[in-house]
Amino acid sequence: MTDMIEGNDSPDKEKPPPHRVRLPGFITDEQIGLGDAIKRTTSYLGIKPCRGCEQRAAALNRWMVFTR
Repeated sequence: MTDMIEGNDSPDKEKPPPHRVRLPGFITDEQIGLGDAIKRTTSYLGIKPCRGCEQRAAALNRWMVFTR
């Protein structure tokens, strides 16, 4: 019965591709993940990263990518 629970992270499941959002003129020609965009913004504001920042940025990058 536990095999039917949604969200079961089995290694056999293929991860879906990240959402792609087009922002013309906002970013450079390279792709940037949501986590990287947040990391750049907080660094610019002087907020020092914590231990979980890299993991959070990686998870957000897998979820959403900005393209031109």
